[in-house]
Amino acid sequence: METIKQQQVASLIHEALSDVFLKSGRDYYGNNFVTISKVRMTPDLFVARVYLSAYNAANKQAVVDEITACKAQIRFALGNKIKNAMRRMPDLEFYVDDTFEEMDKVNDIFRKIENDQIDKLL
Repeated sequence: METIKQQQVASLIHEALSDVFLKSGRDYYGNNFVTISKVRMTPDLFVARVYLSAYNAANKQAVVDEITACKAQIRFALGNKIKNAMRRMPDLEFYVDDTFEEMDKVNDIFRKIENDQIDKLL
């Protein structure tokens, strides 16, 4: 369970990082379409875990690895945006968020079950 402070800091970082990606994202991940799905803070607020969804990418982990390679630049740009709101800039960890792919798999399973049930009725 996240505390209110963790949620507030996560929201602040999510908003500021989205702005950083919007303005200079192509420098970090090329022509792929990347969105920040959620940000989770550790209880000590020293680490921000950023979950990314990458579209139009054959290998989503490679996109996240490219972004991780530019972590220092991203952290610097993020620090410039939120320097007045936080005393210490948290470290950034990037992860692939595959929630949408999992939802598609579950939906496909439900469609199969529904089609099988219809075939049995006919």
